Amino acid sequence: MSVGAWEPKPAANTGGTEDAIPRALLQRYIDAMQADTALADALDDAAREASYLIRMPAQRWLDESANWNGGELWQLIRFFTLAEQQLAGWDAGAESAVIPLAKALRQRRAPLDREQLQWIKQHSDNRYLPYGPL
Repeated sequence: MSVGAWEPKPAANTGGTEDAIPRALLQRYIDAMQADTALADALDDAAREASYLIRMPAQRWLDESANWNGGELWQLIRFFTLAEQQLAGWDAGAESAVIPLAKALRQRRAPLDREQLQWIKQHSDNRYLPYGPL
């Protein structure tokens, strides 16, 4: 009998941490928010089925945020806030992408303003948004 370390088998291509965050898809999410239509109507099946993105590790989102300006990050925050409410399988709780995206804005010294915070609270029942667990 040998004693070794057990390592869990990675899930089959569910967007694990090895996968890159698809910028073209994020751009589609930003475009959907700017179109101001219901998410279910604005997105195709592939865009609706990428729910793994909302639960990507925080550091991955902090790294990715360097590729987007403040306005685009706000649109992504809006998208993920609404996606969690409107799309099946997008619930994320304390793992929501909104949390590291809001942190990225704070690190840029451009934190969410009062109106943005109110918008998030009005459109979400996730108690962890926008700053995560205390």
